[in-house]
Amino acid sequence: MAISSFSSAISAYQNAARSVTENKAVAADSSETTSTGEDFAGMVKGSLQEAVNLGKTSEKMSMMGLAGEADLKDVVLAVNNAENALSTVVSVRDKVVSAYQEILKMPI
Repeated sequence: MAISSFSSAISAYQNAARSVTENKAVAADSSETTSTGEDFAGMVKGSLQEAVNLGKTSEKMSMMGLAGEADLKDVVLAVNNAENALSTVVSVRDKVVSAYQEILKMPI
């Protein structure tokens, strides 16, 4: 059961990396190639950067709300987006740690 879920996770990661690669506008340089691992790492890095940016936006909107410069609806929306991003990052981190622990339990 653990092996099938692990292979499903690998397939999901490969599909996600493939979809990011297909959707990304890449300069047409046939001599430069990247591996799937680098694409996945770039996807993860981009997602984490986006979560950080949402947090910063949330903080700015909160400060603007306290100063009376922003609508309460906008502040709540920004904070909710940052909270959802943080929750997603924590969930992915937990899954990665769990997968790593499963790998460590595998017999050699």
